[in-house]
Amino acid sequence: MELTTVWFVLIAALFTGYFILEGFDFGVGALLPAIGRDDRERRALLGTIGPVWDGNEVWVITAGGAMFAAFPAWYATLFSALYLPLLLILVALILRGVAFEYRGMRDDPRWRARWDAAIVFGSTAPAFLWGVAFANLTRGLPLTPDGDYAGGPADLLHPYALLGGLVTLTLFVTHGAVFLALKTMGELRARALRTAARVGPVALTALAAFAVWTLTVRSSPAAVATAAAAALTLVAALAANRAHREGWAFLGTALTIGLLVVTLFATLFPHVLPSTLGAGGLTVDNAASSPYTLRLMTWVAAIFTPLVLLYQGWTYWVFRKRVSVGDAGY
Repeated sequence: MELTTVWFVLIAALFTGYFILEGFDFGVGALLPAIGRDDRERRALLGTIGPVWDGNEVWVITAGGAMFAAFPAWYATLFSALYLPLLLILVALILRGVAFEYRGMRDDPRWRARWDAAIVFGSTAPAFLWGVAFANLTRGLPLTPDGDYAGGPADLLHPYALLGGLVTLTLFVTHGAVFLALKTMGELRARALRTAARVGPVALTALAAFAVWTLTVRSSPAAVATAAAAALTLVAALAANRAHREGWAFLGTALTIGLLVVTLFATLFPHVLPSTLGAGGLTVDNAASSPYTLRLMTWVAAIFTPLVLLYQGWTYWVFRKRVSVGDAGY
């Protein structure tokens, strides 16, 4: 396998890990006022993601760094074209991180309410905007023959992109609700199960529509298979949630998100950024770094990736127990 293909697959794997792990973070933040009825309950909800949310964000930083090093032309064009949504995502993530740290610094209901609103915004906005960004990546952008972006911010907000945003938002909320059911007890767990049962069918409908639309625009046998598998795993997750088997439900929503990301990357290959102007776009070959750079990156990744995975797995194992109202939190 060519190193350009290897690094395309690795970047897809990094984004897959990011959306699975950060997806339930976003879902928990978006559901904070819906499931947490008072400050004690909201502290418990935030306690479920407190030890892991910042580690989950490392995945997208690594994915961006890998794009920059392995496919600099892809990185430059994509970040130029999607500058506004990516900037909004960055601002929302900064605001959310600050809110996690600041909400408990004063014993004032209004103070905490403001930071809770910041957490909701900082979770909901990226959950929607990532879908918009990846829908544009899959559909393609207006690129010149030199690979420069020839559109404007309004060109990113077409119906297909907005549907992509709805898919990621509803999927992440469902994923977060199932995670809360897995990590809490008593009434919080019951509310989380009910929330997943309500939002899940909306996510399934949006996912099915988005998958069909995607495959009519750009398709491959692998993409068809993974899109069908994504829908089936979400159906299985909702069935497990109804049976109060939240562990299996969480596995199902995680697989759904992962298979959706794989579907999008499968529709792209061998392109990394198609052009809607018929100019050819960027491929894994014409957007890649030199062979020497890719070989060096491969050795570095082979050494350090297992260490990072072991560390993050250890973190989840240490903080695997359920959280109850009254536990120390945010």
